[in-house]
Amino acid sequence: MTLYKVTSEIFTENKNSSVISENGNAVTKFVFKYPSYMIKPKHELNQNSNLIDSDNDLDIERQEEGTLLIEHRTSTELRHVGLQVWRGALLLADYILSNPGLFESKVVLELGAGVGLTSIVASFLAKEVICTDVDIEGILKLIHRNFTRNSVYVKSKISVKELNFFDLKWPTSYEKSVNVATIILAADVIYDENITEGFVQTLVKLLDSEIPKVAYITLEKRFVFTTANMDTTAPMYEDFLKCFETHNLNWRIEYIKIDFPQYFKYDRVKYMILLKIENKQSKQRNLTDNNCK
Repeated sequence: MTLYKVTSEIFTENKNSSVISENGNAVTKFVFKYPSYMIKPKHELNQNSNLIDSDNDLDIERQEEGTLLIEHRTSTELRHVGLQVWRGALLLADYILSNPGLFESKVVLELGAGVGLTSIVASFLAKEVICTDVDIEGILKLIHRNFTRNSVYVKSKISVKELNFFDLKWPTSYEKSVNVATIILAADVIYDENITEGFVQTLVKLLDSEIPKVAYITLEKRFVFTTANMDTTAPMYEDFLKCFETHNLNWRIEYIKIDFPQYFKYDRVKYMILLKIENKQSKQRNLTDNNCK
C-alpha cells in the first residue's frame, strides 16, 4: 500500500537552492536580510567602498544578507511533516527578527520544532533556546546537525530535548528544565486533530504557572471543500479554536497583524496567522480574528 505524501510549498519555492546531503535529505539555503542591529559597524567609510553607490553617495538602502543551511526532507507522510520546512516557521522567524527586544536574553522553548529553523533564529538573540520535538525518524539528530551547520549565528545556550504531546508525565528534573522558559514558540503544529489536542494540553501544562509566560503560535489556514456542509472551511484551524473553548482557558489571546518586516524569502499568504497567548489575563479573551482577514 502506497502512503500519501505531502510536499511543502517552501521546497518548491527554494528548489534551485537545495542540494542532497549524505543523509539522503535536502539541504536548502535560506537567505535572509540582516536586520539593522545585526549589521556590523564599519570602522572607516573610506575603507569600505562597497557602501558607496555609483554617484559617490552613501548607500543607506544596502542591506547585508545571511544564509541558513537547513537539512530537511523534500516530501513526507503527513505524520512526519515536521521533517520539512513550512511557511509558519519563516513567519515566526521574521517576527523574532522584527522584535529583538521581546526575545533578547530570554529563555525560549520551541514545541514541535521540526528541523529547528525557528529555534536557530531565536538563538541569534536569546539567552537559552530549548528546542523540542518527538524523536521520530532521527529528527533530534537532524536538529543538532542544523545547529552545527549554522553555528556562526548561534549566540545562546542550546539544548535539544524530546517532548511528546501525548506523554506529559515528565520527570521532575525535565519539568524543571522546560519551565524556566518564559517564551514558548510553535510553528505549523496544527495539522491533525489528535496532535492539535495534544498540543493544547501541552500548552496548558506549560502556561499553568505563577511566572508570566507568553506563547507565539503561527499557523496557516488550509481550506478544503466539504460536501457535508457544501462550503469551504479550514478544519484544523477551527478544531484548534474549539480546543481553547473546550478547556475554558483563562488566557489573554491576541491576533498579531502579519505586516511586520519580511527578512526571509517566501510567499507570506494572507491566510497565515500569528497568535500571542499570555497566561496572565487582564481582560475577557477574544477569539475573533477580524485583523487577520
